[in-house]
Formats: sequence, C-alpha cells, structure tokens
Amino acid sequence: MTRADASALYVGEVTHRRVYGFDHTLRYRLYMLLLDIDAAEARIRPLRWLTSGRFGLMSYSPRDHGDRSTTPLRQQIDIHLAAAGIDLHGGPISLMTMPRILGYGFNPLSVYFCRHVDGTLAALLYEVTNTFHERHSYLVALPSEPGPGPIRQTTEKTFFVSPFMDMDLTYDFTVRPPGEAVSVVVAVRRGDQPILTASFAGRRRPLTDPELLRAWITHPLLTWKVMWGIHWEAAKGMLKGAKYRERDKPPSHPVTVGASR
Repeated sequence: MTRADASALYVGEVTHRRVYGFDHTLRYRLYMLLLDIDAAEARIRPLRWLTSGRFGLMSYSPRDHGDRSTTPLRQQIDIHLAAAGIDLHGGPISLMTMPRILGYGFNPLSVYFCRHVDGTLAALLYEVTNTFHERHSYLVALPSEPGPGPIRQTTEKTFFVSPFMDMDLTYDFTVRPPGEAVSVVVAVRRGDQPILTASFAGRRRPLTDPELLRAWITHPLLTWKVMWGIHWEAAKGMLKGAKYRERDKPPSHPVTVGASR
C-alpha cells in the first residue's frame, strides 16, 4: 500500500468467543479509520463529517493515542521502534482506529502498521486501552523476508484488560494487512489451552463524506455502543459464573516486545 491510498474506511464486524471457564459469544458491526499519521490532518481537512483535533460528528486526534501528550505521535512511535532496534528511515506509519463520536472516544485496540520506505511492513504495534483508560502497547517486528499469507505474531500478556481474564496468558495475533479487506485476530491462550478469540474483519471503503455519513447512519453512536456493550457483556458473563479478578497495576514500561512466528 502506498502513501497515496493509505487512508480509508473499513466497515465490518467484531466477534468475541470465549471457550474456557464459560461459553460466551458476541458480535457487533463497527467501522474503523485507516490514517497515515504523518498526513492525517491534511487528509481530513477537506471532509465535513470527520474533523481533526476538534469536536464533530466524527473526529480524530493524535492526542487520543500514544501517551496522550503533546509529543508528536510519529515521534512517540519512532522512539518505541528504535528501542526495539527498528528504523523505518521515514517510512509510513498507518493507524487503524475508531474515531471519536460526538466527542466521545474509546478504542480497546488500535493497530499501527509500520512500513519501510519501500512499503514493506517492518513491524506492527498493538495499542491496547482498558476501560480504566490505562494503556499499554505490544510491538512485534516482522522477519526481514516475511513469507506469504497472514502475519502471525505472539506476545505474553503484561497488561490488565478484563476483570474476567487472568494475567498469565499469551496473545497470538493473526493479521491480514489493509488492502481491499483487513482482519485482525487475537487468540488468547494459557499454554495450549484456548481461552478466547477476538477478531475484526472489514471491507475497504473510500474515506469520503458520503461513505462517512453512510457509516454513521448504519452504525450510530459507535464508540458509545462499544463501551456500553463491554459493560453489558461483563454483566452477562457474571451471570454465567465468571470469576472477577482485581485489577493489577499497569506495567512501568509503555511497550512489551513480542515475536513473529
């Protein structure tokens, strides 16, 4: 994917299925933005229904990501990449995330696709935010010569997300990078025991005002719905016998480094 087509809208479905402790499945429709973080403001400026850094029907702000500071988001990601021995030499970084809706934003998972200058993927950074508004990221480099097919990566869980999930778990990521379609699958396991699988699969639409309005009409109050849904599903899980865990302190370091498989 070139910088020219690095901005898009992906409309699809999230699926969660828990198979250990208690059985539970949920599905809901949503849409996500894909934005080149270096060109996001200029790309959004001509749009009516998506604004940058200010209130709107839908809005995006780089300060909703990373450490939420005034440090440029590109600089923050480059620092994390450098700490892992990765240098993009100015290559593009695309962020897949949900916009704020009427000023409210919440993203359980945003994904950064970090590319070399020639467009090949160098690393993926998974930015996780829990309902306590704490944040941690998982950074995984790709092999210098990645094989065909989906990207497969793994990392140990180091950050508290759900009060119904233990900490001694492993995340396995299976990702098909953005093209005409995109998918991100997170399989959670303890050793060889599957616990839960969560996924997003979406189809590409152009980032235009008609498509944004269409997405808004068919998926109203998107981020509000996601947050409400998390709490509603938690209540149903408790009725099914889910065990509540006390929240651990977040890691002292902002990024955990994983490995490709």
